[in-house]
Amino acid sequence: MTVEGEVGRNIRLDLAYEGTLFHGFGIQPNRRTVQEVLEEALTRSLGGEQVRVTAAGRTDAGVHASGQVVSFTTRGRLAAQDLLRAANAYLPEDVIVHAAAEAAPELDARRSALRRHYRYLIWNGRLPSLWMRRWSWHQSSTLDLDAMRAAADTVLGTRDFASFLGHRSQEPAGRPTVRTVERADWWQDGPLIGFEITANAFLRHMVRGIVGTLIEVGRGRLEPAQFGTILEAVDRKRAGPNAPALGLILTGVEYPDQFEVTRADPGTRLHCTDQDRCQENPRPAWGLGDRSGGRSDVLSDMIGSRRATGVS
Repeated sequence: MTVEGEVGRNIRLDLAYEGTLFHGFGIQPNRRTVQEVLEEALTRSLGGEQVRVTAAGRTDAGVHASGQVVSFTTRGRLAAQDLLRAANAYLPEDVIVHAAAEAAPELDARRSALRRHYRYLIWNGRLPSLWMRRWSWHQSSTLDLDAMRAAADTVLGTRDFASFLGHRSQEPAGRPTVRTVERADWWQDGPLIGFEITANAFLRHMVRGIVGTLIEVGRGRLEPAQFGTILEAVDRKRAGPNAPALGLILTGVEYPDQFEVTRADPGTRLHCTDQDRCQENPRPAWGLGDRSGGRSDVLSDMIGSRRATGVS
């Protein structure tokens, strides 16, 4: 049982989840969501106190995360590390809290974020991978990675990404579609191909729309220059289909130093630019963990064991 304090405390949690059996992050009536199971676990951990979390990114149904960040206020005095252990004891096996810390009152997981990092995984082989089937989009045809890289370069910078917006009706009225992309690059390790993208924020289905259209380039159905034309058209009808949700992973979120309370070295900045291509940060095994935000390979841990017990 927690004891109420006079002033609410702001808590930051870093978490991972396998999105396969979730209908996205945000609460939906009669649907299993990450937010619902997380808040239920926190309420039980805090002796019945009802809390409402704010997430850095409201991932869609089927999308995974290894570096999601949430914040919430509590009047309880349970220490952050005790809260981490308690929450993990109550969470289902497809969600894990891997870091917890008390944060400044000003931290808002969504509004305070400087940039988000996503990874999309593709299994490019004649047959699907049994072990990667929940984490990657299977492509049996050979993909032209050089052409895909050339096309991906065109999304760098501040641009209007309306061509890759999901459904306009699902976006708030008048919401701008201009975003700043700092990194968009492909890597390959045998049959596993990954797309890394970093931006200040993302539109709904933006990454999946970009990847789906880049795959058209890789198959030779579009030239890299045509991809740029599609981007400039700001017309969703011109782009390719969305890539399926199962290959997308939110791998990290970055904040100003005063809010990086769960990182061992808050002064370290691990985001990447087009020039360095992130060569100084080797990709984790299986491509599931977080290179961008400096987290451990949490999703691989979830495959191999029940749950981590401490901070990564």
